[in-house]
Formats: sequence, structure tokens, C-alpha cells
Amino acid sequence: MDVLVIGSGGREYSIGYALKKDENVDKIYFAPGNGATDELGENIAIKDYQELADFVKANGIDLTVVGPEDPLVGGIVDVFKSNGLTIFGPSKAAAQLEGSKVFMKNALKKYGVPTARYIETNSIDEVKEFVETLSEPIVVKADGLCAGKGVIIAKTKQEAVEAANGMLSGESFGDAGKNVIIEEFLDGYELSVFAVCDGKDYVVLPAAQDHKRLLDGDEGPNTGGMGAYAPTPLINDELYQKIEDRVIKPTLKGLDEDGMPYTGVLFIGIMVVNGEPIVLEYNVRFGDPECEELMALIESPVSEMLYKAAIGDLKSANIKFSNKYAVGVVLASANYPYKSSSPAEIIVDEIHHEDLAQNSYIAYAGVSRDEDGKLLATGGRVLVCVGLGDSINEARNRAYMLVGQVHFVGKKCRMDIAYQALSD
Repeated sequence: MDVLVIGSGGREYSIGYALKKDENVDKIYFAPGNGATDELGENIAIKDYQELADFVKANGIDLTVVGPEDPLVGGIVDVFKSNGLTIFGPSKAAAQLEGSKVFMKNALKKYGVPTARYIETNSIDEVKEFVETLSEPIVVKADGLCAGKGVIIAKTKQEAVEAANGMLSGESFGDAGKNVIIEEFLDGYELSVFAVCDGKDYVVLPAAQDHKRLLDGDEGPNTGGMGAYAPTPLINDELYQKIEDRVIKPTLKGLDEDGMPYTGVLFIGIMVVNGEPIVLEYNVRFGDPECEELMALIESPVSEMLYKAAIGDLKSANIKFSNKYAVGVVLASANYPYKSSSPAEIIVDEIHHEDLAQNSYIAYAGVSRDEDGKLLATGGRVLVCVGLGDSINEARNRAYMLVGQVHFVGKKCRMDIAYQALSD
């Protein structure tokens, strides 16, 4: 089959990388792709959803996979389906789970899914009143899409009010913050759980753990993610079952009954508190950088899982996961996440260790090519070095060995990815 991947980041590169090794896949297209995806397939410069649908029809593309949240929230799936095309991702209505935190929190409440105590409001007076009922710290969230940065953990009640005021005034996140969620802070540990869904049935992927903060020890500002690993030993069969029974099943049932059956990947941000799963948020796409590790852990053809989910036939898919572990380390540009950096040439040393060559790969994200074809670091998160191993420690060591093979001016990364799993 031929496949179109929508998006331009490391997540989309890793999906393309997995599809490239897939014996069922003949050709891969990327819209728009990045400076390295042209090594995996063909980049196309089409943004309009209907024009993309026309391109898919004209080229006989069998499956479209949507990577980022923006086109999903914007309704690309609805456009493709109205053209009779097969596309992996939720409808515009179901994508509100990520497009609006207010919609998401109200859905959790309606479907009886455990979540933190909260209010949603556009009134600073209501914010002040509710904040007084909470213990510090306090979580403040902008309603709309903020590229993974619309959540603030306020250390004091005053900070919470100030953060909410910045959002409601439009100063912090523009229109995305015109409504806010004020939420109690949950003290536990976070997990990223992904369920690939076909509207009725689902498959749970190995649970991952992301590292959002810029610096070692979870210090510094929040980012889009500085690394991740999977599967995490911080989950067991009992916790998986609780997540299925209390979170995934009631959510899929509720969405179906509300006329928006969920197809695609449901990304569940979980806080585990005293062994109990509490939902922090839903996203409607693969996480980035979690996707880069998960794609490396799927042993069966990735195209089969995505295609059969898209056509509502996940039950017939034969999905197998590796027994290995994967650790991904993000290499970021010098000024990330504060401002853009000057383009810098990326040089990757030739890998002479066969063991490393067979158990690692680079997922390129914020990269482009110059007129001479040289690969340049031009984005904030430039690439992800992924290592595989029979243990988390082995996978982590390989990931950092690969980090040492990559060079560009201003390169920076965290040195403690997977520390929570290795500290026990």
C-alpha cells in the first residue's frame, strides 16, 4: 500500500521510519515532512485539506496517518472521509478532547472517568474564589491548543490567580486562554498511555513516561518533551486493567453514545496516586517524543494496525510488541525553548559498532536542507536519539552513545532520561 503521513516532526519521521521497514508499504508521502523525511519518501507542499484529499485520490494512496493535533482539531478527518478516503485519526467532534480542555474535563465528568477537582471559567472572580478552596501548588490550564505549553503549575495561590489573569486577558496564549481550567494538584507520578481505537475496539500500547522539563532532575521550564522511555516498570497488570476499566472503556462508550465514535490513537496523561489512575488530560494523537520509542517497539507491520483501526476492523489485526525497551533522548537547539536559534549543520559520525547500529536510530524533527543538501538544525527540538535494549539501562546507554555520534553547534540535551525507572 501507499501511505501519506501528515506532519513534519520527529513523531511523523518515526511513523515513516516504521512504515519504511513495513513489507506491506510501497511508497510513503509526507505533507509537509521535514529536511530528513525525503530519505524515507516524498515530501509534498500541500496544506489545504481538500487539495490533500484530491492528491490522495489522484495518486491512489491507500491510507493517510495524521500526526499532529492541529489538522485533527481542524477537521481533516471529516474532509477525507467525505471524499471516501481511509484516514487514521478522530473526527473534528471527537478531537475536541484535545482542542478544548473545557470539553475534555466536562467529558471526563460526564463519563465518570476519575480526574482532579476543577472549575472551568472565564471569570477572574471565580478563579479567585475556587483557588481559595485548594491547597498549593495549583494547576492552571488554557482551554485551547498551546503546543503542549498551556499548563502552568503555580506554586502559590497568588501565582495561580496571576497565571489565570494572563490567560484570560489574552496576554499569555491569545484566544487559546480565553477560558481556563483551575485544577487541584495531584501528587503522584505521571504515565503516558496510548490506546489505538477503531470506534469500538482498542489496543493498549506499552506505557511510556515523558520528561517535560528542560533540565536534569525535572528542573527548568516545561517543553514539548526532552525525552521518553517505554515500557515503564511503573505500571503493572493491575494498573493497566484499572486504566482500561475506569478510563478507556467508559470514554469510548460515552463518545460513541454521544455520536462521535473515536477512531485513532487516544493519548491518556495519567497521574498515579496511591496506585489509582487519575486522568490529567487527553490528547488525540501520538505523543512526541513517546511515539519515537513506541514505533520501535511494534514488531508487527505498523500499517496493519493503523489501517485496520481506520476502517473499524482492529479485531482482525495481528499486533505484536517487542520484549525490548526503548529510550529516546531529544537533542535541542541552543536557545530552546526560549527563542529560535541560528541554523547549524548536523554531522552524524559513522557508526562502527554493529550492536549500536542495529539497536538505535535517529528520528529527525526540526531540520531542513540547505541548497547544497546539507542537513541543518533549524527547529527547537532538532532530533531524537532512540536506543533499544533488553533492559532500560541498556537502551538508555545506547541512546546516549548515539547522542555522542551527533554534532551541531548549540546541541543540548538532558542526561537523566529514564532516571525514575533506574533510581529504584
